[in-house]
Amino acid sequence: MLREYDSDTSVTYFLARILDIEHLFGNTQMVQKTFDEIGIPLSDVTFCVIDFETTGGSAELDRITEIGAAKYRGGECIGTFQTLVNPGCGIPPFITILTGITEAMVMPAPRIEALLGTLRDFIGDSVIVAHNARFDLGFLNAAMIRDDRDPLTNKVIDTVPLARRLVRSEVRDCKLGTLAAHFRFPHQPSHRALDDVLATGDLLHLLIERASGFGVMGLDDLIGLPKLGTHPQSNKLRLTEDLPRSPGVYIFSDVKGQVLYVGKATNVRQRVRSYFSTTETRRKIGPLLRQVHGVDHIATPDALTAGVLEMRLIQRLTPQYNRVGTTSDKYCYVRLTLDEDWPRLVISKNPAKKGIHIGPLTSRSAARLVIEAIESVVPLRRCTARMGRTYTPPSDAPVCSAARLGVAMCPCSGTADRSHYGTIVDFISSSLTTSPAALFALLHERLTALAIAQRFEEAALMRDRTQALVQALNRQRRCDQLRDAGSLSLQHSDVHYDIDCGVLIGTRLDGQLFSPLTVTGNKVLDSLAPLLQPHQSSESCTGPLERHLFDEVMCIARFLEDENMHPALSSCSGQWASPIQAVPELHRLDLHTAA
Repeated sequence: MLREYDSDTSVTYFLARILDIEHLFGNTQMVQKTFDEIGIPLSDVTFCVIDFETTGGSAELDRITEIGAAKYRGGECIGTFQTLVNPGCGIPPFITILTGITEAMVMPAPRIEALLGTLRDFIGDSVIVAHNARFDLGFLNAAMIRDDRDPLTNKVIDTVPLARRLVRSEVRDCKLGTLAAHFRFPHQPSHRALDDVLATGDLLHLLIERASGFGVMGLDDLIGLPKLGTHPQSNKLRLTEDLPRSPGVYIFSDVKGQVLYVGKATNVRQRVRSYFSTTETRRKIGPLLRQVHGVDHIATPDALTAGVLEMRLIQRLTPQYNRVGTTSDKYCYVRLTLDEDWPRLVISKNPAKKGIHIGPLTSRSAARLVIEAIESVVPLRRCTARMGRTYTPPSDAPVCSAARLGVAMCPCSGTADRSHYGTIVDFISSSLTTSPAALFALLHERLTALAIAQRFEEAALMRDRTQALVQALNRQRRCDQLRDAGSLSLQHSDVHYDIDCGVLIGTRLDGQLFSPLTVTGNKVLDSLAPLLQPHQSSESCTGPLERHLFDEVMCIARFLEDENMHPALSSCSGQWASPIQAVPELHRLDLHTAA
């Protein structure tokens, strides 16, 4: 039997309380959140509570004998659906004793295949609610599949784990009958589908009201609440009350106002609350949350600005629990020493005034792989002696071991030809700047030769070295693309970006310049304001990229390469080429097949 009621009903008191979260936590200032701030308000969500009576507990072997469903919106029931179902099989006596449903009752009832379409239409796109949802949805989707229909993919709320989270301490167990009797619901369950549905609806409304005490104002919070249930720091969820569901930077701080962790998110509230989930398994999260005393945020117009501000704060604060972005002082460069008479490849902490640089690279081990890749196919000298134009090798100078093996030249022993060495240096200079194809052809040839010779460990090492060089040159080109553009203005949707030499100078939303922070009276945020300003580069756009700028430039480069972004170019004072001519990635090789 299907009944529909007037859906134009008022929002009940408990939903009003959910919107008044600040009052629930004792704040004397009554503030109602906007819909953008609370996501999908629970008052706007249509819930469909379902329950099935069955011939047993197996969705594969047993069948449905009765269907019950009721739709709720704004705290009011707007329709019900109830019918007996002919299961096409016998009903065990203990099921008849439990439910009161006999075989004679279901004999004239329709088969489930005739009801699935109507039931699916009744449910529609509403949020499905059930007490032990796995059982009911298991039977429903099994029936759908047997009838060659797609299973339901609606959002689901299971009132069992939600009740365990919110009221477990008040009752001996979380069975529907126990909860209904303890809280004196208007409807009591009876192991008949519609009675159980109406009791579950009463339970849902009680749990929504109780959930408001955990800052639950929207559907996403309600669905995620059971996962927060047993977290030892769940009492700190109140710190997330005022966080927006929009892009921004979030800051965890301790009782002294010391910043512990900085992060970014497109939905700040959802991201921060996820730290309290029982599915969060990162080892550092537990100690972090134990120290957290405050959670602050900086709202931004978009995700890119949030990413850049996060990067600046991490670099300048090096928070205890951040790892990525805190090691820029350890970045280094690979430099071809063109200022020497016999140039060589070296790793340097800081860029020099002369020479060709690759980098910054994130570690000396990455830089070493880059050098080893080049030296494995090009016989540059590997000795560390400084040799000027007046250098004369000693008469008894030994030939270095690399030269004896034929993989390097050794000018320090007087055995190298200056003209031939100059040709090699020119080849490397060209490969590292404009024409890397010939160098990578040599690397691929070497890699293939090792594979054919079944020297697989050496081939694998050669592959890793080559890939490190590919990645280094591609990062270099992505950074150079931005820096060659000079002063650049881009637009994506309603957001305008002003970029100078790869550094974000300003963000404008609808023509209004975005200011990260003004004086807030918040000790933590006020202390961060100076740290959000753009880095000041000491070099022009043409010099090697400084270490502390690398992460920010790469952040912007990744944004521009995102296939979903497609920003429009408004102005450019330099040269802009997009997409960049990237060095092809070296795909993983099957060395045994190559052999």
